[in-house]
Amino acid sequence: MRLGLREANQNFSKAIKAVKAGKEVVLTERGRPIAVIKPLPQGETVEATIRRLEAEGILRCGPKSGKPMPVWRSPVRIKGKPISETISEERDER
Repeated sequence: MRLGLREANQNFSKAIKAVKAGKEVVLTERGRPIAVIKPLPQGETVEATIRRLEAEGILRCGPKSGKPMPVWRSPVRIKGKPISETISEERDER
């Protein structure tokens, strides 16, 4: 199904009904395709999704809870005194 941006904006529910029915909706601007709205793959459980994301390197399990943790939240090691000590010193100076 193809929809212009204006029609998609005015009849968004029509596009969503088509997606729910398993169809892809191509959004066009002045007749040129610019985006696709398509249904998500069904049947993949949350656990399977987590395992797939771990395999792709997007998630990793946290050290204590075993729950997934985003890669960008990896611990950062710094040299010097603990940050809590630095904060205490800063507060004492005020």
